[in-house]
Amino acid sequence: KKSTAILREKKCLHTLTTAETSPFFIQLLCTFQDDERLFFVMNFAKNGELLSLINNREVFDENCSRFYSAEILLALEHLHRLGIVHRDLKPENILLNERMHIQVTDFGSALILSDRESGGEQVSSAPNPMASTGDDQNHRQRRNSFVGTAHYVSPEMLNNKLSSEASDLWAFACILYQMICGSTPFKAANEYLIFQKIINLEYEFTDEFSDSAKSLIRNILQKNASERLGANDDVQRDGYISIKSDPFFAPLATMWSQIHEMTPPVSDAFTNTTLNENHTKSVSENVEPGLAEKQITRIMGLALHEDYDKSAANPKQGILDIPAPEMIKRLETQRKSNEYHKFVDDQLILKQGIIEKKKGLFARKRMFLLTTGPHLYYVDTVNMVLKGQVPFSKDMRPEAKNFRNFFIHTPNRSYILEDTTGNAPEWCRVVEEVRDHTYGPPSDESPPNTNPRICNSNVSLRKISINNKKIR
Repeated sequence: KKSTAILREKKCLHTLTTAETSPFFIQLLCTFQDDERLFFVMNFAKNGELLSLINNREVFDENCSRFYSAEILLALEHLHRLGIVHRDLKPENILLNERMHIQVTDFGSALILSDRESGGEQVSSAPNPMASTGDDQNHRQRRNSFVGTAHYVSPEMLNNKLSSEASDLWAFACILYQMICGSTPFKAANEYLIFQKIINLEYEFTDEFSDSAKSLIRNILQKNASERLGANDDVQRDGYISIKSDPFFAPLATMWSQIHEMTPPVSDAFTNTTLNENHTKSVSENVEPGLAEKQITRIMGLALHEDYDKSAANPKQGILDIPAPEMIKRLETQRKSNEYHKFVDDQLILKQGIIEKKKGLFARKRMFLLTTGPHLYYVDTVNMVLKGQVPFSKDMRPEAKNFRNFFIHTPNRSYILEDTTGNAPEWCRVVEEVRDHTYGPPSDESPPNTNPRICNSNVSLRKISINNKKIR
């Protein structure tokens, strides 16, 4: 299944790059592989995710919402003309280039309509997605069309019906709602309640919405996919003409073909300071820019150069190099002041932080606690309940996908994790250090991979493990 998703994403990116191109998508520059991993080299979106811009309410007004929703709509037109349904459209998957224009990314969940029509997209029966969602439940078999993210998933995808272009239009309306008021239309304490609200169309407008914005969103957020505004447009001939001609987009009526050349309505001060400052903070200080031989070597986890950064591989003081008196003092302080001490069996917490732990469709915020022992516990911060731990062993292998997303591979399971603060490489580094201190480095890693396998350059390089299966 993982290999199928990788091939699907590669096919989508290749189509978007080689067909009549659109400026609103990340471009696949090339691919290469080693024995275990496939690497995607893509253009670098300098200004990060659209979500960061949306969250800055001082600059994101209705005019800004109109501009960026127009770019998203043009992107969907192009995508749907190529016969591709994204199925996981959300602000985190919409990046901003150096000119602050959007570039849609992440096609791992996409549906290529020609594959479904030819029988290449397998459909299987699935239980109701609103069933039990506990951390320890068995992985459920899911229908191919049931993908996406809880806040943006359409009713037909929850009801186990085939997704279509109209599913992306639903997500588009949810994003427009979020751009205007700062939060998604369907909000609840957990995914089950969110799904209930989606099925029942339970959402409200705040005072920030104009009448035209309310009307457009209502006309798209229809339970029946065929009744959504734009669902019956001839996209190949006219694009999403019914949406583009809606009163909400009246100020852009004569500008649709020039939008990609326009200056986005975002202040220069915000662009040059806030976004770039956030981006700089997310980049490891030890990562040298570029894709020269040395950088490629580091990214692939090899050690072919004499100038390998030994100081990074062998830090002067490791996380576990704690003198006994200091250990006692830190434990005493932890017992008194750290509310998570009760979950760690009186072990010293070496690193802790909120991580989104993903399983299937769902992502849950957990407090991860790396301790002596070693142990890696995770706690439900709402109910203050220990949910489990990632088992340590000499075969444990952390893998940074980028600055936010990472995996921890164990012999029986791979944990899919996201650190929204951009410190995924640091988590991988300390987990590897504790593993190596306890068990010694794995036999297949020489020297230890303490540098993050990502690069800071004018291109973005994405690595995908493929479990010893070569993909061409």
